[in-house]
Amino acid sequence: MSRIVLIALLLGIALCCGCSRESGKEANKSKPLAFEGVEGAVAPDFSLKDLDGHELKLSSLRGKVVLLNFWATWCPPCREEVPSLVALNKQMSGEKSFQMVTVSIDEGGKQAVEDFFKASGVTLPVLLDTDRSISRLYGTTGVPETFVIDRKGVIVKKVVGGMNWRDPVVLKFFNDLIAR
Repeated sequence: MSRIVLIALLLGIALCCGCSRESGKEANKSKPLAFEGVEGAVAPDFSLKDLDGHELKLSSLRGKVVLLNFWATWCPPCREEVPSLVALNKQMSGEKSFQMVTVSIDEGGKQAVEDFFKASGVTLPVLLDTDRSISRLYGTTGVPETFVIDRKGVIVKKVVGGMNWRDPVVLKFFNDLIAR
């Protein structure tokens, strides 16, 4: 198989399965601090700053169901997923027991995210993980990846790749989880 065909095939696989964040430079760093049996494990605590410079600590959200989404502005599946995340966040906005937290791994940080939001006309609650330390803590292998965390801080679902968060089944899932 020619090198060009092989490269095209690998790029196609990366786009279909999500965006890998492992560049040659990144791959030489320490391996992710992934934990076994993600579903059922207590979500690792962390603190990150949002676009306004305010710090959020995950443990401060105990008592709420949390959708924790890792994404990047340069990732096509992430860009495709964002409108459905916006729709879910809007649908759940009146529910005090729900909190959406998205974590951008863009090296361009605040400016990259703000430029994306301005161009797309949408916004989401975003924390910045420019050094990808929290992404490594959660053992993500690419973006988008999402963790659903219950009121007690336990991961109940991990979703690898993009998802339609507008789906009524998803809304029912969150409402049932909040009702528990």
